Amino acid sequence: MVPVTELEYNVFNAAAIIGEKKSMVEITESAQGYLRDLLSKQEGDKVGIRIFITDPGTPMAETCIAYCPEGEEQSTDERVEYDGFGGWIDDRSKPFLDEALVDYAEDRMGGQLTIKAPNSKVPKVSDDSPLEDRINYLLHSQVNPSLAEHGGMVTLVEVAQDNVAVLQFGGGCQGCGMVDMTLKDGVEKSLLEQIPDLQGVSDVTDHSLRENAYFK
Repeated sequence: MVPVTELEYNVFNAAAIIGEKKSMVEITESAQGYLRDLLSKQEGDKVGIRIFITDPGTPMAETCIAYCPEGEEQSTDERVEYDGFGGWIDDRSKPFLDEALVDYAEDRMGGQLTIKAPNSKVPKVSDDSPLEDRINYLLHSQVNPSLAEHGGMVTLVEVAQDNVAVLQFGGGCQGCGMVDMTLKDGVEKSLLEQIPDLQGVSDVTDHSLRENAYFK
């Protein structure tokens, strides 16, 4: 996907907030007009939008809209048509985009595009959920509340091809002298016990930075 400018990023990367319940990803006429104008200024005549959520079903969930030239969408994306332009919805994000609303309102600063996605942070996890969603759910519901007692946290960076969870520690866990024990006896043990198809975990944190470490 084509990266947007800093100004456009601030407009496109709208924070999810609780709002009125609507059908999945409804875009108001004013928002469609605004997006249509932005898209008309892009090079090429087949640039649409892609709607997705980062870290869906977690407190860190963020609902985003990005430029997406035709051919750069994911194979599992759902094609949608709006007035004068097309778009794609990320398949993994669809359950969390239920009742989402995109709107545009003019103000003295020009205007603002907003996204109301009331279900973006609501956990929707089952045995059939993607591995990333199951890992994120356990990290945010079980692991991080415990790490927070020492000012620490851990996030999922990615799931490697061999089903290994690549993790990154932050706060009091970064550079902590006990982080190896936390990883092996705490985080890894908890994840492997509850997610049978997970093969292991790895830590990509730069632990040479010890400024906030709980145990130095």
